[in-house]
Amino acid sequence: MSALDPRDTDVAPNPAAAPPVPVGGGSVLDRAHRALSIGIVSVVLVVAFEATAVGTAMPVAARELDGVSVYAFAFSAYFTTSLFGMVLSGQWSDRSGPLGPLAGGMSCFAAGLVLSGTAADMWLFILGRAVQGLGGGLVIVSLYVVISRAYEEHLRPAMMAAFAAGWVVPSVVGPLASGTITEHLGWRWVFLSIPVLVVFPLALALPAIRRTASGPAGAGAPVAPWDRRRIRLALGISLGAGLLQYAGQELRWLSVLPALAGVALLVPAVRGLLPRGTYRAARGLPSVVLLRGIAAGSFIAAESFVPLMLVTQRGLSPTLAGLSLAVGGATWALGSWVQSRPRTEPYRERLVVGGMVLVAAAIATAPSVLITAVPVWIVAVAWGFGCFGMGMVIASTSVLLLKLSPPEEAGANSAALQISDGLSNVLLLAAGGAAFAALGGGAVGHAVSADPTTGSHPAAFAAVFLPMAAVAVVGAWVATRLGAPGQGQRQD
Repeated sequence: MSALDPRDTDVAPNPAAAPPVPVGGGSVLDRAHRALSIGIVSVVLVVAFEATAVGTAMPVAARELDGVSVYAFAFSAYFTTSLFGMVLSGQWSDRSGPLGPLAGGMSCFAAGLVLSGTAADMWLFILGRAVQGLGGGLVIVSLYVVISRAYEEHLRPAMMAAFAAGWVVPSVVGPLASGTITEHLGWRWVFLSIPVLVVFPLALALPAIRRTASGPAGAGAPVAPWDRRRIRLALGISLGAGLLQYAGQELRWLSVLPALAGVALLVPAVRGLLPRGTYRAARGLPSVVLLRGIAAGSFIAAESFVPLMLVTQRGLSPTLAGLSLAVGGATWALGSWVQSRPRTEPYRERLVVGGMVLVAAAIATAPSVLITAVPVWIVAVAWGFGCFGMGMVIASTSVLLLKLSPPEEAGANSAALQISDGLSNVLLLAAGGAAFAALGGGAVGHAVSADPTTGSHPAAFAAVFLPMAAVAVVGAWVATRLGAPGQGQRQD
């Protein structure tokens, strides 16, 4: 699943919108906000349905396309290209508002699904996922800017809770529908049917965004030129992440060359695109950005392998494997709702620390099902607690980021948060995929149709889950450094 969220203070004046819609007081469903809230939550619903449905179909697609050995690439390709999309969307949104990047991103998202659904081999499938990721990067940052401009600060936690609630129904319906379609019609129809769902959210959201959040952020201020340096850094971070992922999957001595090239591209790009002090967990905004990456990366890297583990090691059908994660949608929403309560605001840092502890415990518990005596429902229970923790962590980092961001920097800082999220996903998926392949994980797909246990490689799965649990523990420490932000919170 993908991690989604947004918010900030007063709505920035919008000279391009005439007349401006009053947005004071009330709730996210009052007359001033209703159409916008329903529209952008509908966008989240589509993204959530895609994430849960595709995750269920992915093991079958990888097996049929003879691509289990590069299974992690199918996930990380999405995050790799989304890194560039995030920076592009941040600048685009700050210059002319979030309307363009949202519309363009959803169109790109749908095109990538069609490309993957018609792919004849695994690398074309991965290319489709990359196109999808570019669209996803454009969409997520534009949603943050919408929240920053159109909702007062006291309404933003409620919108984050609404975003999380948007995952509940897809988390249940997505795996069931995807598993049924995969088993009876084929995995391709999962990918080819989702683009139809894009039409309704766009038709509902775009007019509301045009009325409330379009145009430059500053009233009467000249439109800032494109920051070509940041665009170059964004290309560098995407290319560098892709090279590292490729090197991790190949596992040959020659792979050292693309790995070194990837590092050479990534280091200056990360330093230029993330807040100063992020790498050393400086208090305030840098730690918020760092924590987002640690939480999302460790959780997504582990979750990506859960359906494959259940299908190949315990013989579950794709439907049941996907449904094992379904409870997580509800508990994620519950965790996000808990952080949105006004009474919890003074304890936000403690909530985030507790959330990361739950995430670490869930990831560490999941591979226990590699022992045949352990019932498979343990994964569902563990993931429910882990998603509850993620709901508190992801929503809280989003709230804190926009609280620390002036309106004219909401796009750039939102992009930094999402870059941390996406880059961590790529790097940790690359590390997990490399460990998985090195311990024979690529062979698990060849025995699924007969006896799953004959191709069992439990060590390959343990090598993914246990290190990710350790990363989540580090995140619990970083969560203690979110308070008392310093003054120098500008981007390098």
